[in-house]
Amino acid sequence: MPDVDATVLIIDNDRNVFDILLKCTDKGEVRLSYAASLREGLQKNQRECFQVILMRDSLPDGDACYALQDFQCESDSPEIVILSTRGDSEQAEIALKSGAWDYVIDIEPEKSLPHLLRRALRYRHGKQDTARLLSNDIGVQVKHHGIIGRSRLTQKCINFAAKIAQTDANVLISGETGTGKELFATIIHNLSARASKNLTIVDCAALPSTLVESILFGHVRGSFTGADKAQPGIIKQSDGGTLFLDEVAEMPPEIQKKFLRVIQERKYLPVGGTIETNSDFRLIAATNKDLYAMVEQGTFRQDLLFRLKTFHLELPPLRLRTADITELVYYYRDEYCKRTLLKKKKLSPDYVMFLTQYSWPGNVRELFQAIECSIANAGDSAILYSKHLPLGIRIEITKNKIKEMEMATAGSRHDRDDPAQWKLEDLPMLKEARDRAIADQEEKYLHRLLTLTEGNIQKCCAISGLSRSRLYDLLKKYHLSSK
Repeated sequence: MPDVDATVLIIDNDRNVFDILLKCTDKGEVRLSYAASLREGLQKNQRECFQVILMRDSLPDGDACYALQDFQCESDSPEIVILSTRGDSEQAEIALKSGAWDYVIDIEPEKSLPHLLRRALRYRHGKQDTARLLSNDIGVQVKHHGIIGRSRLTQKCINFAAKIAQTDANVLISGETGTGKELFATIIHNLSARASKNLTIVDCAALPSTLVESILFGHVRGSFTGADKAQPGIIKQSDGGTLFLDEVAEMPPEIQKKFLRVIQERKYLPVGGTIETNSDFRLIAATNKDLYAMVEQGTFRQDLLFRLKTFHLELPPLRLRTADITELVYYYRDEYCKRTLLKKKKLSPDYVMFLTQYSWPGNVRELFQAIECSIANAGDSAILYSKHLPLGIRIEITKNKIKEMEMATAGSRHDRDDPAQWKLEDLPMLKEARDRAIADQEEKYLHRLLTLTEGNIQKCCAISGLSRSRLYDLLKKYHLSSK
């Protein structure tokens, strides 16, 4: 075991796992705690955030995979291992997506547990050492580049970016337009060992088709008309640093094949050249498109996709992290007023409320543009009100409110449908119709509840009045995840 104190929680309705580990661990190095249910485990974890948690996949008060995020602390969350004797593919996917360290399938997991626990603790302590070294630098970089947000989703992306920055592997950043892909690429570069070298940015969508090879690979003198002197190209400019390919989905098919070899060998041939050139660069690519769909359509090479995504950082849209909106608004208001030498304007409660009710298809970029527009519309007014927002946003929010009201009354309107369209054979038994209606409303309610609380089970229970075990059962019934 590691030479430092470790705290481990075992959650299993059978004490056998706990007793086995208790016998083979040094009490001076590892302190074990036991819980027989999810509820008891949650209570203990709230009092003390453990370093490692081993839990059975199925417990008396629910399945572990649906409760993982309840065990995540505000900071320094534990490494969670799910133990299963049979395995369940759906639950395994949910568990791993929810942040489980491992999902172990073993008929007799007790035999491998001591070794498994050692590995988990070794990983844990290594991660903590790295986190301590990076914590100050991360905070400075994140604040400097304007990545704002304390929501669980945002912090998860920041922590993952810091983790992969310590490697030299290729990274694919995906996300909708305006989610901050270039900002995260910059942070990964600045936190890496290559920070002192160039971060070269290439917008693949803006590369002219006739000059794309020359721009990327460079050319020798006289290789084509107008090439009066040799040019090194962007790939060579990235030597020792980071090459960021923005909108990589727009890379022409004929270049994809050539670039694949560059990624594999870090060698390339300049246009018109006969001698290969080396370039030691770290590759980060970004896209707002579904590259897997493009592979199926034959417009993007599958082997290139696999090379790009050694690590895959998915940035969530703003509509899934509405908890960040208020902080983003205050941040950008301050930045914009400072940059334009304007007096800082106050924000009315209805202004901020309106912003949280919009879906933001353009994400953070659209939000910042809306704030700029609001300040311009406000003129001499010292306070920003919702009426200062762009007209399109105000109209969209109003339409959404009307749509929600219509959905709420859809059941009563259904009774007033044209009787000529009714068919006796389509009429179910009253109990079946009632069950269908309840199930439909339950699923819609739970989906909205998870979205608004960002999957926080504790908040979900407080708002809905449901017990944790009942909520887990309903999430499983409707195939919903708290992620």
